[in-house]
Amino acid sequence: MKIDRRKFIKLGGGLFGSYVFAINAPLTAEELKNISKPTNIRKFTENKIAGISPFCDKTMTPKRLDCDVLVAGGGLAGICAAIAAAREGAKVVLVQDRSRLGGNASSEIKMHPLGMHHNNSGFREGGIIEEILLENLMSNPQKEWEVWDLLLYDKVVSEKNITLLLDTDLCGVETSGNEIKQAFARCDASRTFYEIKSKIYIDCTGDSRMAAEAGATLFDGRDAPETYGEEFSGYDPQGTHQGSSILFTSKDFGRPMPFKAPSWARKITAENIRHRGIDKNRLEYGFWWVELGGDMNAISDSEKLRFELLRVVLGAWDYVKNSGKFPEAENRAITSIGMLPGRRDTFRIKGEYIFKEQDILGNWKNLEDAIAVGGWSMDDHPKEGFDAVNRAPCRQIRKAHFYNIPFGSLISCDFKNLMMAGRNISCSHVAFTSTRVMLTSAACGNAAGVAAAMSAKLGKTPKEIRENKKLLGNLQQTLLRNNQAIVGVKNQDKKDLAKIAKVSANTAAKDTSAQNVISGSAFDLKGEYKNRYIAEISKKPVLTLSWDKPQAVSQIQITFDGGNRELTMTSHGSYLKSIIWGAQPEIIKDFKIFGTLPDGKKEIIADVKDNYQRLFRLNFPAKKLASIDIELLATNGNSFARVNEIRIY
Repeated sequence: MKIDRRKFIKLGGGLFGSYVFAINAPLTAEELKNISKPTNIRKFTENKIAGISPFCDKTMTPKRLDCDVLVAGGGLAGICAAIAAAREGAKVVLVQDRSRLGGNASSEIKMHPLGMHHNNSGFREGGIIEEILLENLMSNPQKEWEVWDLLLYDKVVSEKNITLLLDTDLCGVETSGNEIKQAFARCDASRTFYEIKSKIYIDCTGDSRMAAEAGATLFDGRDAPETYGEEFSGYDPQGTHQGSSILFTSKDFGRPMPFKAPSWARKITAENIRHRGIDKNRLEYGFWWVELGGDMNAISDSEKLRFELLRVVLGAWDYVKNSGKFPEAENRAITSIGMLPGRRDTFRIKGEYIFKEQDILGNWKNLEDAIAVGGWSMDDHPKEGFDAVNRAPCRQIRKAHFYNIPFGSLISCDFKNLMMAGRNISCSHVAFTSTRVMLTSAACGNAAGVAAAMSAKLGKTPKEIRENKKLLGNLQQTLLRNNQAIVGVKNQDKKDLAKIAKVSANTAAKDTSAQNVISGSAFDLKGEYKNRYIAEISKKPVLTLSWDKPQAVSQIQITFDGGNRELTMTSHGSYLKSIIWGAQPEIIKDFKIFGTLPDGKKEIIADVKDNYQRLFRLNFPAKKLASIDIELLATNGNSFARVNEIRIY
């Protein structure tokens, strides 16, 4: 079969090459009902230009890889997708075009990953991303971005089912009908060309590269206000985007550190930043509002954007150092500056469901296929970014503290074995301004990975899983079991022996009950104590689960209360002040687990010390137990012991 490389461009400029758009066929009436047809939908056209190499040149060594799940893109969404699929038993290939993982959260860009406004919601996204963030707080007390990079690398390569390909670009896709048959990737550093055949493909590239190469339908930038009938659409013209940013870090060296800007740096005046104030107490990290390119193409214009963003960053630092308005900066010098613009907004992939503003504002409660939570504000930025001197650098609309994201927004409507996670999920641009943030992207990646592994194992397409209530329920239950937050979905796992146990405790506090640990939910909304057991640690609390008849037990899982504060990797002073760098005080540090045998003899099953993770899972050879006692001996600093959920298998 001949392989045609697929490419397309933005209006007037190339994205991956100098080829043209084809306008996609109109959406059906069922999809948009009384809503106008979007005119910002794009589809790649097949490359009909003769003489184009089919991706591999004569100096490369070809290599064939077979897997269950191919994940393209190694940002936080891709990392979580790969790990989640691997832990469900799938054989995974993760392709990343950079030498390090993390995407916008890597040391190359240094954007701290954010997500729901948990101070308003009372809970976080949970899942694999929470595990990673808790690990970083323990293993990276020096708060170094390169150590964070290494941690992400370690989390991926420690999974035996993942093959990681760094410095490798996904460069093509072979399709047949509505199915992806294989993908192509090339590593110019090692001169290796990969043919990768997978059962399920997940596009976590952010820029929708895999979907574009396949010819899937993409959304390009902002929608017209009439497209989805969204109240907050129309912030900027249709087809424009949010911009890209370059960040820097600085340090106080205790002595004067002169700075002279290069001749090509922009000259920044007070007029340029009158809506973008510089906080004299936050000069260690910045500035997110150094943003450009929403009226350009963040991909094809990347070199121009890099240069212009560096001009602005260095000009802004020149203003800080030499305007005389910031004596606090006298001893400060830049210690790092990004050379890779962090992209916010390029292309989204049309899915089985288009998530919209109305869903964020309440319709999410009617979506039965919830798989992850979001909660960032609807945060739009002017297309001119920094050059919009007469406009605020962003518009933040906080009308929803949290919402569920549907599985349908992670499934391509064009290809039966293509999924997506990250800032390219299927949504309107208004919804995108909330879902685009990295912790939300990571939670979607977690869900996509579990679903992909399930799809590969069962021989069912993601769409078939979504449309089958039993299979969809199994997906949701697997995510809950792995500490992923989904609002309103309860633990209904019939294999969970804790649900049929009698639960008691020798002490309790704050009007909580031992029964709360089998309430069906592992998190509380703000101000609630329905799904937590709390007791004073000084009273040596013991939780007991017992059965009328002994049960064969081989796994004990405990979800602790992880607190409700920021966990992110960051260099930003205000975030650093709110973060406890180390074990979170609320998490139980030391505890023992005892099992009572059918003859009444009690034996120790586990003596755990120095725990700092929210989710604890212990596997052991099956044994018949009449009861289980969990002695809570010490927290990581809090005076109260807190347990959200206990599961027994």
